[in-house]
Amino acid sequence: MTAPIPRDIPDLPRVPGPPLLLPAPVPATAVVGPTHRPLAALFRLMIALAAAAGVALQLLLGTPFRTLSYFSVQADILLAVVMLSSASRAWRTRRPLPASVTGAALLYAVVSALTYQVLLAHATPPFTMTDAAPPPARWHAQWAALQLVHTVAPLAALLDWLLLTPAARLRLRHAATWLLYPLAYLAFYLTQAALRSPSAPARYLYPFLDAQTHGYRDTLANALLIGLAIYALAVLLVALDHARPSPVRHRG
Repeated sequence: MTAPIPRDIPDLPRVPGPPLLLPAPVPATAVVGPTHRPLAALFRLMIALAAAAGVALQLLLGTPFRTLSYFSVQADILLAVVMLSSASRAWRTRRPLPASVTGAALLYAVVSALTYQVLLAHATPPFTMTDAAPPPARWHAQWAALQLVHTVAPLAALLDWLLLTPAARLRLRHAATWLLYPLAYLAFYLTQAALRSPSAPARYLYPFLDAQTHGYRDTLANALLIGLAIYALAVLLVALDHARPSPVRHRG
């Protein structure tokens, strides 16, 4: 048997004020689907081609192992892969890559560009501690490869981030995660140099990370300064991502 339903139900107390809507745990991307963005796809495809062309020229002009050992070349390979995937997703109306991945590719490309422009592009760089080789003649193959890797591709990636990528997607925790690859590269860089013969030409690729000339103490000090600069640049990138206006409404 069931209990009888009471005839008189007391009135419930009135809730003061308007009802509060709790924030939904479902992200906006789960509700608003991506859109077909052919212009973004075309521009990102051009970035991928520029980065790949720069790497290909570098491989044709040098030995494969030495060329692939450069941080800038590895950063451009990552940028080419990320931009190619982003172009495909924008064209095929797919979800974008995670912001941590696209942000990492942008950060490494900008770091390699700034390192080249500030420390390596001139015959007498202001901060290097060894004599640098003179820059290649303009409009030659080596010069064109350097411009594609260190200027064209990073600048285009920065424009894509500013003009075609939704804002406020990066998080501060990404800045610390992005340091893992530079640390791994430093370990690889010093290990491959230590395994080579001391008489081998160009044993160290970067003059400011030349342990044979400056010793490991000064080399690691330089690496620490560069690491701090990379982290500061990453934090600045996250802050700008939240301060800039979003160029698109849909996360396509």
